Amino acid sequence: MNIAIGSDHAGFKLKNELVVYLLDKGYELQDFGPDNGDSVDYPDYAHPVAESVASGENQLGILICGSGNGVCITANKHKAIRAALAWEDEVAALAKQHNNANVICIPARFVTKAKAMKIADAFLEAEFEGGRHERRVEKMEM
Repeated sequence: MNIAIGSDHAGFKLKNELVVYLLDKGYELQDFGPDNGDSVDYPDYAHPVAESVASGENQLGILICGSGNGVCITANKHKAIRAALAWEDEVAALAKQHNNANVICIPARFVTKAKAMKIADAFLEAEFEGGRHERRVEKMEM
């Protein structure tokens, strides 16, 4: 599975920890940055991650910022992106199962490294359930 990942400065450390963790699990990652913890603007990283998922270059995306909200709002501006904010692994799994989320947004300032790994695992391992959820997902895009 190909995964796009990116963050802002607040999520930089957690992003790097997730990169190592996910590579060790055998995932293929495209890291959109940033390359250091200097202050940056989250849209500069959220847009390329979202575009890579929307275009099919990557199957799923992971975005990380301080609250998770900035990257989530930005990613959801892209057609075909269903980005979800998750602070718990169950929320991440439900986002994929019920909403067919293709980008998960993690709030670095509110989760531990261990919790972020559980969130990523839950998101990546969950499957869209379809059925009654398919009808709802089809109504999302404007």
